[in-house]
Amino acid sequence: MQQPLRQAQDRPFKVLGIQQIAIGGPDKTRLHKLWVDLLGLEVTGSFRSERENVDEDICVMGAGAFKVEVDLMQPLDPGKKPAVHTTPLNHVGLWIDDLPKAVQWLTALGVRFAPGGIRKGAAGFDICFLHPKSNDEFPVGGEGVLIELVQAPAEVVAAFDKLAAGLA
Repeated sequence: MQQPLRQAQDRPFKVLGIQQIAIGGPDKTRLHKLWVDLLGLEVTGSFRSERENVDEDICVMGAGAFKVEVDLMQPLDPGKKPAVHTTPLNHVGLWIDDLPKAVQWLTALGVRFAPGGIRKGAAGFDICFLHPKSNDEFPVGGEGVLIELVQAPAEVVAAFDKLAAGLA
């Protein structure tokens, strides 16, 4: 049996829960029909970025600290990268209690991050992405899944701490 790289108690951060899922398609109006019109998610914002080749609607389900964002995305230019529409489940976002510590620790363990570093994401939180593929320099990747790490705001960290302590 393979030994873990480090024990959990050595990890200087916690993954708190799902922050978001991002769903891509060639035309977000079809996604909007299902997720907003039929399933009832609320559109809370939009984001458009030439650099990230994306036009997205930011939707939510749930409430408070346990609210989950669902991003409905289409490319600005279907011929350019990143191709946000080629994988229907584009990425999963995870709440992280200390994003800079997580990035530092994971990088030291050989995790490959996508270019761009820590930056403001569409919803205003600091984010970065684990690359879906490893390489020779960084032997650990997302195994085909793009994973967004999202800095949890203080109220989300507190709510998850309360839940973990059995006080929620």
